[in-house]
Amino acid sequence: MRDADRYVVGVDFGTLSGRALVVRVRDGAELGTAVHEYRHGVMDETLGWSGERLPPDWALQDPEDYRDVLRHAVPAAVAEAGVDPAQVVGIGTDFTACTVLPVLADGTPLCELPGLRGRPHAYPKLWKHHAAQPQADRINDLARARSEPWLARYGGRISAEWQFAKALQLLAEDPEIYQRTARWIEAADWIIWQLAGVETRNACTAGYKGIYQDGKYPSREFLAALSPGFAGFAADKLAAPIAPLGGRAGSLTRQAAAWTGLPVGIAVAVGNVDAHVTAPAANAVAPGQMVAIMGTSTCHVMNGTSLAEVPGMCGVVDGGIVAGLYGYEAGQSGVGDIFAWFADHAVPPSYHADARSRGITMHELLSAEAAAQPAGGHGLVALDWLSGNRSVLVDHHLSGAIVGLTLATRAPDIYRALLESTAFGTRVIIDAFAAAGQPVTEFVVAGGLMRNELLMQIYADVTRLPLSLAGSQQAPALGSAIHAAVAAGCFADVPAAASAMGRRQRSAFTPDPDRAEIYDQLYAEYVRLHDYFGRGPNEVMHRLRALRDKVRGEHLAGEPVAAEAGPAVTGPRS
Repeated sequence: MRDADRYVVGVDFGTLSGRALVVRVRDGAELGTAVHEYRHGVMDETLGWSGERLPPDWALQDPEDYRDVLRHAVPAAVAEAGVDPAQVVGIGTDFTACTVLPVLADGTPLCELPGLRGRPHAYPKLWKHHAAQPQADRINDLARARSEPWLARYGGRISAEWQFAKALQLLAEDPEIYQRTARWIEAADWIIWQLAGVETRNACTAGYKGIYQDGKYPSREFLAALSPGFAGFAADKLAAPIAPLGGRAGSLTRQAAAWTGLPVGIAVAVGNVDAHVTAPAANAVAPGQMVAIMGTSTCHVMNGTSLAEVPGMCGVVDGGIVAGLYGYEAGQSGVGDIFAWFADHAVPPSYHADARSRGITMHELLSAEAAAQPAGGHGLVALDWLSGNRSVLVDHHLSGAIVGLTLATRAPDIYRALLESTAFGTRVIIDAFAAAGQPVTEFVVAGGLMRNELLMQIYADVTRLPLSLAGSQQAPALGSAIHAAVAAGCFADVPAAASAMGRRQRSAFTPDPDRAEIYDQLYAEYVRLHDYFGRGPNEVMHRLRALRDKVRGEHLAGEPVAAEAGPAVTGPRS
């Protein structure tokens, strides 16, 4: 079979939907794509099956939604591509992370067992499930007290989003479900189990989300010190061979072939994370090329030739992006979500009417009006923590703030300040890497937000770096397809496949010196607020969240909420 006749499929499992992409092996041409929306979406207020109210900071999903992507999006993408399925030689996937679920020894999700549909802890916990912050705090405190050597590989703090914190929450809050959990597995690996019929663990999620360093997980002694019942967690519920990225996890089973319409026995690539597969898709795997996958959140990944400890990073893993280099990761847990929150909940009706009359989206309207004002003209600075802080503070109990509001402030002013706040958050990350001896030389953006030209120019001005754009609007799916091509034996390794199949538009945006000078001043103010609220001395954000959680908990339990002062209101107000 000629190279021109070979195709691969990449499947990107996102937060709200899954996308399949058919790609030609020889040049990375994208020939067909299809998207399937998750029927249950994100369950963050109620459990979809029972309608039970969920506590604050929860975010669950239904694994059947993931299977539906295979059943619907993959055949549709192949049909759109107009290729013979017999010419498809491999399939690769990527997933949001850390999205993790409890399963039986055969891979059956616990939420699909009789009697467990109404148990929230039986469901996959999405990456944005932040209710395990108390458990993350315990892990960090104990690791520091014991001087655990792996803690520095994660910038000094383990995140509430990751495997161990979420598992410790499960043990504390639903020990029965914990005991019935035979395997605690990333969705990135579970979907491979569904495709190939074998359990694997990929080097990316194991290293970045599973505290797997230097060939081992945290010790049994450490886990027992957290809780006696947690001592065997790694040995019992995580133990499986760690597979290299680009490796072949197995072959497509008959059942998965029936779902997807692809040939039985084709290569199934080892699982991976949406952010990390994007670097090869943009052909940006050289040291110093920081790739930011910007969507609801942002994940920053970069390769380096040496091992360094970057404060507040999400991790450094040998071979975490490509073999032979140290892969670094950092991130921001809220970016596009912040812009969407403002457009949906904080814009006056007149703006909505204007957008409808002009036939444009609210984001397009706000971006156009914000672009018309000069940098610094709104007099505002915001903290981009509406979904907590992933890097460099690693604290999901922090919250957002806007300083400088006056009666003259208008919606486009706030919108621009929020755009800028996320750029400032990225610069904090870049500065942390530079201070640790890992300088960023090129900033590469992928994801849906790269279509916002105002946002891209702001990032170039704030970071003072040339900003390149990934050549694909669906870079994670392309990256998964690249890994599928390697797994199928079409290329020797991921960098070789990236060179042939990946692409980017170099220096699409460059810094403007005058705006950059103004942003330097605003950034200095951002850093002052960042350190004041995020590093102390003021714990107001934590106190407000604690009060919120207490009041909501009492309300959900039907208990009376104590008033701070004054008599109770027992009748209607006049």
